[in-house]
Amino acid sequence: MAKKLLPMHPGEVLREEFLKPLNMAPGRLAKVCGLPRTRIERIASEGTGITADTALRLGKAFDTSAQLWLNLQNRYDVQVAERKIGKTLDKIENVVAAASRGKGRGVDF
Repeated sequence: MAKKLLPMHPGEVLREEFLKPLNMAPGRLAKVCGLPRTRIERIASEGTGITADTALRLGKAFDTSAQLWLNLQNRYDVQVAERKIGKTLDKIENVVAAASRGKGRGVDF
């Protein structure tokens, strides 16, 4: 069985695609964004996630959309949750499919 890759944290994107190519320290980015240095450091080290507030600031600083940063965070959160509760998800019945099989008679739960 192939080993699954770990979900990509948005901090990895920040670090590898923005900070390193620009040769920018997290503290410098924090200053530009008006944030505590520790917030950018924790994101870049994958210790914390990106909030809407931070996404707006990163979007402005890097000429990207805030949505880019929020999408990265959301994708990461969903992948982590799927890994955590995957077996439980497999047990959940699709109620739309069950209702359509019942042809309007309702579904017993």
